[in-house]
Amino acid sequence: MQYFVTVAEELHFGRAAQRLRVVQPAVSQQIARLERELGVRLLDRTSRRVRLTPAGSRVLAASREALAAAARVRVVAGEPAAVLRIGVASCVTRRLDRALERLRDGERPAESKLVDLPVAARIDAVRDGELDLALVRGALTSETVAVARAWSEPLHVVLARKHPAAGRSAISLHDLDPDGLRLPARDTDPPLHDAILAALPAPPPRPPSGDLLNVLFEVSQDFGRWTLLPAEQLAGTRSERLLHVPLDPPLNIDTHVVTSLATPDPCRTAYVTAFAD
Repeated sequence: MQYFVTVAEELHFGRAAQRLRVVQPAVSQQIARLERELGVRLLDRTSRRVRLTPAGSRVLAASREALAAAARVRVVAGEPAAVLRIGVASCVTRRLDRALERLRDGERPAESKLVDLPVAARIDAVRDGELDLALVRGALTSETVAVARAWSEPLHVVLARKHPAAGRSAISLHDLDPDGLRLPARDTDPPLHDAILAALPAPPPRPPSGDLLNVLFEVSQDFGRWTLLPAEQLAGTRSERLLHVPLDPPLNIDTHVVTSLATPDPCRTAYVTAFAD
């Protein structure tokens, strides 16, 4: 049944064999065996293409349900669920916690392993099969990995508690001194850096200030300095020197789920759904 589902997702026996890590004849034998046991033809296959028969479409849906049920039984019985390797930044958010729970209890139960990597290394690891998926904030296009938008969140102004604008419930970018803006260097997180720059009414007059830790330290030490960061990234932080305030009007930034080009669409959809609002 697992072989059949894999072929149905790939619609190609060779790619299915690669995913299953078996030789192609073994896949063909298992499909033929399943068809004999069920007494129906599940796949129409020629030298050029593979497609599901009407019976195959019905059996595919039932097979996924059966495999998911079997996976739950194994988990209950004590067999570890599949390990899902996820590339993230160092911060853990409520959304991440909720998504991990959804993935653990979903149709394809998986125990997640979080891997903290810089953005470029995250993308390379997904491409090379070392990670199953990665989360990347900001605009991202790539020909080597698949990119799907998962959610959007607002940018907040981060400033010192003694900053003149600190008492406001929301702040306009036009009310902040452009010379006070500090941003992390682009190479620390290129998509996020570019997305923040795109949100600004004008390019910042000062060069980037190193990594995020250095930026936050600078902002905390000078009451005229400020920076911009995604709200969910800031939600779990606590500081006696810093606070974050919503922008007015709001500016949002997208976060994407990055998977390999070989990841089946149902898996990719499940990953995006787990992180979506």
